[in-house]
Amino acid sequence: MDTLNIQDILRHLPHRYPFLLIDKVIEYVPGRSLLAIKNVTYNEPYFQGHFPDLPIMPGVLILEALAQATGILAFKTTETLPTSNAIYYLAGIDNARFKHPVVPGDQILLKVVLTRNIRRLWKFEGEVTVDGKLVASADVMCSYKEIS
Repeated sequence: MDTLNIQDILRHLPHRYPFLLIDKVIEYVPGRSLLAIKNVTYNEPYFQGHFPDLPIMPGVLILEALAQATGILAFKTTETLPTSNAIYYLAGIDNARFKHPVVPGDQILLKVVLTRNIRRLWKFEGEVTVDGKLVASADVMCSYKEIS
């Protein structure tokens, strides 16, 4: 079982604070699946406005965390790293569902499973859980793009 610490994650994603939403990869199998963790803290900048009296992690950021997990899996599968000339972009999200709110103190477990890879388009099934309870799910697509 392979893992990635924060230094490994920083090598595999171009995202940085405040937009890096993966804290640790606890398991991955190239070409198949990845499990990652995001620790949700009250210090996240979006909680100032979403919502001050009832802080809830925005659903779009939960989906972004899933998308970042797919990027890591794609890079690990191809044994490459992001460069100034190429990156994986979010290409689409289908069937997004939110079951329960994510709040400060939660540790979200992000699970992505590669379902298809056709040329430069990658498709994944994603699930987000907190303490074993499903909080969100979505089908995520990312695309490999060369930057000119």
